[in-house]
Amino acid sequence: MPGFFFSHNNMTELNGKEDCKLAEGKIHKKKQKAFGADLKNYLKCMVPHIESGIKTSNSRNVMLSAEEVIQWSQSLEKLLASQSGQGIFREFLKSEFSEENIEFWLACEDYKNTKTDHLHGKAERIYEEFVQSDAIKQINIDYQMREATAKRAQDPTHTSFDEAQKTVYILMERDSYPRFLKSKAYLNLLNQLQTNASK
Repeated sequence: MPGFFFSHNNMTELNGKEDCKLAEGKIHKKKQKAFGADLKNYLKCMVPHIESGIKTSNSRNVMLSAEEVIQWSQSLEKLLASQSGQGIFREFLKSEFSEENIEFWLACEDYKNTKTDHLHGKAERIYEEFVQSDAIKQINIDYQMREATAKRAQDPTHTSFDEAQKTVYILMERDSYPRFLKSKAYLNLLNQLQTNASK
């Protein structure tokens, strides 16, 4: 049976390829670990870790204070102005199966800051996800507003979703927000922070 002979150069080349594959495997594992760590940090940001403080998006450890949480009860605007407040309110809305409201509101806030040449693509995505009559996360607006918003989204400007966003904001303000302030999630968080502050 004939043997296989490799010149020294070919062997070096083969070893080099195997080394590359090994290195790529290690890099891939590192990327997976990094992704896992990023996801973990993101989830920490969204869930109230009272004991350890809440990790904000800029990765600094910031202790959520009782004063900040008390401010959330002053207005929905103050609640939504807080990154932590948005996350906790969103979790509450999920428990009521109405998280599409805050997701739409946040999408509109992002849309307002979009560069003009990207408006069309974003308007289309927002319309398909939240506004059209068979949207997966359909928001609760009447037929006339749905039609008017559809027309504005076809020729988008920075104010295309303003009316619908205002309607959803008022809906959250009158309906979900008062229930949030009476919820166990909010009251327990506030109570825990006040207890910690008095220690």
